[in-house]
Amino acid sequence: MSETLPETGRVARERKRRRDRWIEIGVAVGVALILILVMPVILSDFRLNLLGRFLALAIVALGIDLIWGFTGLLSLGHGVFFALGGYAIAMHIKLQIPPEASIQLPDFMTLYGVTELPWFWQPFRSFPAAALAVIIVPAIVGGLLGYLVFRNRIRGVYFSILTQASTIVFFNFFNGQQKLINGTNGLTDFKKILGMTVSETRTQYLFYVLTILLLGATYALCRWLTSGRFGRLLIAIRDDESRVRFSGYNPTGYKVLVFAISAGLAGLAGALFTLQTGIISPKAMDIAFSIEMVIWVAVGGRASLVGAIVGALLVNFARSGLSEQFPEIWLFFQGALFLIVVMVLPNGVVGWIRTEGWNLLRSRFGSTPLATYPSLEEDPEVQHEREEFADESLQEKS
Repeated sequence: MSETLPETGRVARERKRRRDRWIEIGVAVGVALILILVMPVILSDFRLNLLGRFLALAIVALGIDLIWGFTGLLSLGHGVFFALGGYAIAMHIKLQIPPEASIQLPDFMTLYGVTELPWFWQPFRSFPAAALAVIIVPAIVGGLLGYLVFRNRIRGVYFSILTQASTIVFFNFFNGQQKLINGTNGLTDFKKILGMTVSETRTQYLFYVLTILLLGATYALCRWLTSGRFGRLLIAIRDDESRVRFSGYNPTGYKVLVFAISAGLAGLAGALFTLQTGIISPKAMDIAFSIEMVIWVAVGGRASLVGAIVGALLVNFARSGLSEQFPEIWLFFQGALFLIVVMVLPNGVVGWIRTEGWNLLRSRFGSTPLATYPSLEEDPEVQHEREEFADESLQEKS
């Protein structure tokens, strides 16, 4: 009996994890079906396009939550990776020129006297190559930047300043390349992709569905990365990197990897956003836009993947609605929203719902929970020790 009790506790824990996992999958599938089947019926084409754009932005929010919420790396330069992904897919679309056209160059190049397609444009004739570049190019740039920074043990506010400085460098570089990528005007006037007209309603709906599916895949990837040993190591790096180093781990490799993954997700979001907006320009590399991405995660709740998605949707829908109703002062509302979250809801909307909000709801229905320290109460290691202690107590009694 002394051998079966601990085993029974482990089996119960495994069953609970499996049940929770299936519940999470069921909720995710249900939400996806509502977005795909119900929203197109109740929303106009314009509002549905807005929803698709904001869902694309939720992907980059997940990437930022991965590095900031779980690893403690506050990046203020993710707009660079977002724009690189957008440029990759836009360059492919601009090369879909009819064979009968007299000039086999993107239209803007002829205005600047370019007579031959630049070498770095050549791979983007192929859709598979462009699709890979959407993720790989930002991931490589992010990995190289991360390696140069992390190997010198630069972290904290200095890391944030460096990422912001990189945004300025890339913005100025792209802004001045008129002949190569149309400079400040960016790439626009998209015609065809895979034989489909980009601006058609049916094509835009396909982009919308693709965004939902890729958002689900991104959430699953981030959930997998943060739920096992790798996720616990990221949290350990966030909380005490020196102790992780003293424990025999080299945090540099893990931080480079997670930063590259986050950059790749930003590139994917940029490509999906570009397809649904019809334009990509150096404006996407603006510092303000990168800071907005951090605000989405802060509003939704750090270290909460669901919170990152909720924050991206909530802030962007609020911005859209307020800018329509109050075009001259809506930025003040956005700033007030961020201040309220920082001062009143430091754990974000989802974090508040999980703690104070849930307890408040239970108290309304007459069930007052025991006041405990939330992080200890939710710590799986503490739960494991409690169950082992209960098993040992039963063994002694038997």
